[in-house]
Amino acid sequence: MATLNVEGLPDPLYDRLRERARANHRSIAQEVAHILSEVLEEAESASLLEFQGLGKEIWADADAAEHVETERRSWD
Repeated sequence: MATLNVEGLPDPLYDRLRERARANHRSIAQEVAHILSEVLEEAESASLLEFQGLGKEIWADADAAEHVETERRSWD
């Protein structure tokens, strides 16, 4: 297992990290590993316009919020 040393961590940040680790019943090293794994394993969100074959040319110039609002008004 690799070792990570961090220098120059501001005291307030370290204090918050220590409190978070304590609240989650982890060591500080475990908490850092947990935070890093959450951040690095997050799936990147994709735009609907990136998908092929779903009519993206129809929606390319559309304002999504305006479309949703128009649809909602039509329900009444």
